Amino acid sequence: MTETELKTLLSGITPPDEAARAAAHAHWAGLAKPLGGLGALETLLEDAAALTGSAALDVSRRAVLVLCSDNGVVAQGVSQTDQSVTRAVAENLAARRTSVCQMARTAHCDVVPVDMGMAGDPVPGVADCRIAAGTADFTQGPAMTRAQAVEAVGRGIRLVQEQKAAGVQLLATGEMGIGNTTTSSAVAAVLLGQPVERMTGRGAGLSDEGLARKVDAICRGILRNEPDPTDPLDVLAKLGGFDLAGLCGVFLGGALEGVPVVMDGFISGVAALCAVRLCPAAAKAVFASHCSSEPAARLVLDALGKAPLLTAGLHLGEGTGAVASLPLWDMALAVYDHCYSFAEGGITPYTPQC
Repeated sequence: MTETELKTLLSGITPPDEAARAAAHAHWAGLAKPLGGLGALETLLEDAAALTGSAALDVSRRAVLVLCSDNGVVAQGVSQTDQSVTRAVAENLAARRTSVCQMARTAHCDVVPVDMGMAGDPVPGVADCRIAAGTADFTQGPAMTRAQAVEAVGRGIRLVQEQKAAGVQLLATGEMGIGNTTTSSAVAAVLLGQPVERMTGRGAGLSDEGLARKVDAICRGILRNEPDPTDPLDVLAKLGGFDLAGLCGVFLGGALEGVPVVMDGFISGVAALCAVRLCPAAAKAVFASHCSSEPAARLVLDALGKAPLLTAGLHLGEGTGAVASLPLWDMALAVYDHCYSFAEGGITPYTPQC
């Protein structure tokens, strides 16, 4: 995909359907329960109606896309393990043995591991969307070319299109890539204009010394590459990862195709931020799941104007937080579709008192 083709696609993203949102709101108001009694579960479905254009909702077919890639910045000692772990986890994702696989089985959700750019040979059972065998070390220069960033975004969009064509109605986002909290912190620091120290956490359990190396690497990467905070593709290309750019495309694809996309934690939140900076109307497809314990997670949610359904101190990755929220969608829809109405119950409807 070229940048021109990407811009043409994004111009087709329309605003939310407010008539469908109002119809979903009216349906909730007719059910025999206190008005707004299910809080965020009600607005969740109203937002989904506004995205899909229909107050009749079905998300029984769902999948979590786990985008995997390696990041050259691990050479700077920013992670507790080396990049071989990315491949090892990808192999276990393909074998359906990881944490998100167990949770997804319970949530009736398919798991789709995707290779966006891992080192080494392709992993059997992992979808091949690889751009290259990992990004470059951004302390030495750009992580990728601008053309690679655009292509990664495009492949994320195509993943959504393929999933929708297969009948999937709801997507959750996940990722696996040693060093990707470093790339995400770097991108977020630039896009939000925040100090690197405020945007950087311990990832998978760094020591104080490791955290200091991580902050230093990000600072050096920003100084070396001078990313333009008004140009999300420039920031992604210079400081991001193929997984981050692919996830950005997934959120854009959700907006294009009318498919709700549930973001996981900090990393997919940064990808959603990139998507919304590229196309503000894409925000309609972004659904928050939880607030990660990464220090900048709340800042990213606030920047997106999204409220999490869960706050449980999760920071595992793989899409576990997004998948953990899916049963709440099911419970909301159970009431929405099957609760009796005021009329059916012979009860006088509630009316707003303020």
